[in-house]
Amino acid sequence: MLELTIDEPDILIKVAHALSSKIRINILKLLNYKKMNILELSEQLGLPVSTIAFNVKVLEKAGLIITELQPASRGTMKVCTRNFDDIYMNLNLRTGMNNPKNSYQIEMPVGHYLDFDVYPTCGLINQNGIMKPDDEPSLFYHPDRMTAQLIWFRKGYVEYRFPLLLPADAKIESIQFSLELCSEAPRYDHQWPSDITVWINGTEVCTWTCPGDFGDRRGKLNPAWLPDTHTQYGLLKTWKVTQAGSYLDDVRVSDVTLNDLKVIGNKSVRFKIGIKPDAANIGGINLFGKGFGDYEQDILMRVIYS
Repeated sequence: MLELTIDEPDILIKVAHALSSKIRINILKLLNYKKMNILELSEQLGLPVSTIAFNVKVLEKAGLIITELQPASRGTMKVCTRNFDDIYMNLNLRTGMNNPKNSYQIEMPVGHYLDFDVYPTCGLINQNGIMKPDDEPSLFYHPDRMTAQLIWFRKGYVEYRFPLLLPADAKIESIQFSLELCSEAPRYDHQWPSDITVWINGTEVCTWTCPGDFGDRRGKLNPAWLPDTHTQYGLLKTWKVTQAGSYLDDVRVSDVTLNDLKVIGNKSVRFKIGIKPDAANIGGINLFGKGFGDYEQDILMRVIYS
């Protein structure tokens, strides 16, 4: 479920605009049943491909759908997936007793990990360039790693600690983490699956298989000096845990609940992401920060509470 409040007007406006078109509503209806590419949507709705592509871009910008480029008989095709089944809009201000729900969120730069265990190929990039030496795990100890905005490794993990600054009487309803990521292949490879696992407070939440390492086009935020042969962008994924279970992009993935995470009463939350040594697909991981990839955000933690 996508939860919006009037205190976040920019997001609210983007979503409201995306839902204000009958064409975009019809696209969301079709995506209720299955993933579809631009050509399939065009044929189903009887509209030009250019019209569908424009409206898909609006829905993607609002976060209502996600797209992936996949190989086609001629080049690549953009495949669309609906990101949310429910949208909750709270138009009450977060003051007084009128609004029982509140949110707390904080972004953590990808270089601010607290612990790690990584294996080559591995590396870090900041706005000044690729940090040297290449494929050296001990580089992850370097103080300059705090400035990193793109990190990658073949297997292992990185772990972050987020402050949990909530009112003493807060009742947590959900906790979620959002970040841009993809697999890690030599140069890049769209057909390079990787089993990526997420842990929260030491509890395994789920394992997701990323389809590949993306580099067919430049990432929207990448500096001009980043080589075209380097990984360019990832997918924006959101893990959420409630009292009912755990979800990836609002699709239920496990029975792990908030009670299992033991977040109540704690002043911090640990978020760990990586590749298990016994994973079926050890395809590595790229983690994107604000200055790289397609999405201008670091690792975002959001807590909904009452």
